[in-house]
Amino acid sequence: MTDTEATARAAGTAVERDRTVAVVGAGTMGQGIAQVALVAGHPVRLHDAAPGRAEQAVEAVLGRLDRLVAKGRLTPQERDAAAARLHPAAALDELADAALVVEAIVERLTVKQELFTALEKIVDDDCLLATNTSSLSVTAIGGALRLPGRFVGMHFFNPAPLLPLVEVVSGFATDIASATRAYETARAWGKTPVACADTPGFLVNRIARPFYAEAFAVYEEQGADPATIDAVLRESGGFRMGAFELTDLIGQDVNEAVTTSVWEAFFQDPRFRPSLAQRRLVEAGMLGRKTGRGWYAYDDQGAHSPEPHTADPADPPAHVVVEGDLAPFGVLLDMIREAGIPLREEDEDRGTRLELPSGGQLAPADGQTSVEFRDVVYFDLALDYRKATRIALAAGPDTTQETLGQAIGLFQALGKKVSVIGDVPGMIVARTVARLIDLAHEAVAKGVATEEDVDTAMRLGVNYPLGPIEWSRRLGRNWAYGILEELHQRDPSGRYAPSLALYRHSYADDKGEAGR
Repeated sequence: MTDTEATARAAGTAVERDRTVAVVGAGTMGQGIAQVALVAGHPVRLHDAAPGRAEQAVEAVLGRLDRLVAKGRLTPQERDAAAARLHPAAALDELADAALVVEAIVERLTVKQELFTALEKIVDDDCLLATNTSSLSVTAIGGALRLPGRFVGMHFFNPAPLLPLVEVVSGFATDIASATRAYETARAWGKTPVACADTPGFLVNRIARPFYAEAFAVYEEQGADPATIDAVLRESGGFRMGAFELTDLIGQDVNEAVTTSVWEAFFQDPRFRPSLAQRRLVEAGMLGRKTGRGWYAYDDQGAHSPEPHTADPADPPAHVVVEGDLAPFGVLLDMIREAGIPLREEDEDRGTRLELPSGGQLAPADGQTSVEFRDVVYFDLALDYRKATRIALAAGPDTTQETLGQAIGLFQALGKKVSVIGDVPGMIVARTVARLIDLAHEAVAKGVATEEDVDTAMRLGVNYPLGPIEWSRRLGRNWAYGILEELHQRDPSGRYAPSLALYRHSYADDKGEAGR
């Protein structure tokens, strides 16, 4: 953010509480946005092109307010005052006095352009116009307007009354004052706004793609089944949900549509390539919870997913030899000592790995495979090795059963469940986090958003345990770049090619601007 932008934001004012907020589109999202504005104290008008839909939506919003009263989150007096401020609008002309209009209609560019062109003839020139689009270009929608400077994206997350994040998106022609007013309005409504430029997927839907893509890729590579991948992402990576269960909740068709939209908007950049396995699910009509079947089966009692692969008990190794610098995984050495397993450190620098009594090696996931080192077992990244309840190990065709057994026994001695997966380079958590870090640094370098806003968006928008920039700081400047370089050598399609931004970040001097 430039100094001018920062000054404008600081001086910006939210839409006044006595001014009308209009919401066009009376579906779930439109109702949610209307409720947020209403509870914040605004008069609200709700319009929908379908006859009678606005009236139904008003009743639905009032019903939600009644539930808030029942839960003690709203007083009866506040509910009655809010109800008096909420009105359906049968025609667009009834929105003429609005100070802000938020659109939440179908995701079709021409339909949105037509709506805002019509609104511009009705509302005053100082009325702020906002789209809740999650996938279309804010610049393209506003390009049809007479005054595109007052047009901005306000992307709420569903359910809007509960989720705090709002992406405030500036199109190419958006005035700083308009973006500032939208930002301050979202903040006045009790939300946490983040400012971003108009880029495909904005912040969350752009940076989150690898979370789904890498899980699907591991599955397609026959590395592990969905239940095991999800368990590793949750219990080792610290993510609230795994990629397969989350896309079942979102809807496979919805998730794939966002992925495809971002991929096409980036001119089919291989880093955003959709999944063929997910495509087959959509073609089969297996869309997740809403159809009773996706990656998992569902009924009234919930999900019916198979148990993740968990290794049988094994004996721990008699000792472990440390070779090289195990940072940022040094906590494992403390845990091994605490478990009573003799640990010896050697000065020989043959890489970052542990030697087991079998003569085999145990190494952190680095983008390589057992093909390079034969008798080796890789262990996956964990958000916190002490708190993780499960660790994934990767074994290849040349890994001896003795080495694998000792690796399993070692992590079991540290109190972890162990999932053994195939010889997949970068494993599960490590390759996912490396790609998230890469896209985050690229977004910052290209001026899409600040480091702080990137991390805030990913924590609040998709409940990541850490923002990618913070994860990058914890793991070290070169960690993500090193893994992606190795992955790129094994898959030179461009999917894993590190960005120039990550390259600069990785090789910049610690005191340099690129590393901050």
